Amino acid sequence: MFKGIVKRLVATSVVVGSVFLAVVFFGLAVFYALSLVMAPLGAAAVTFGLFAMTALVTALIFLKGDGHDDEEDEHEHEGLLGKVFHIVRERPIVGAVGGLGALFLLLRNPALAAVVASMVTERKLDERGYRRRRR
Repeated sequence: MFKGIVKRLVATSVVVGSVFLAVVFFGLAVFYALSLVMAPLGAAAVTFGLFAMTALVTALIFLKGDGHDDEEDEHEHEGLLGKVFHIVRERPIVGAVGGLGALFLLLRNPALAAVVASMVTERKLDERGYRRRRR
């Protein structure tokens, strides 16, 4: 009995190690293929983005809660942010594509990224009460 458990643990470890190495070397192959057509830093960024989006989509699909009630979906979602969270929760691929689109817009337009960053930091300052102390 103990021998069977050890054999299963060893087999599982070998499979997990093999899958890990396969993913790592697939990432290297993608990186080197992309570095033939673009700068190495850009190839690294694209490879990272590819693997990050794959992990995000996989997590959203497999960790999606199936135990939620249908009554929750019937009521109105408050505000734009509530609707966005609902769309990302119900349709993770659409949310991922929308997030990539927003990221692309922010990277292509640094002025827009600065405005968004200032809005986020301004809101955090207001939440912590720093705005009242400065005046």
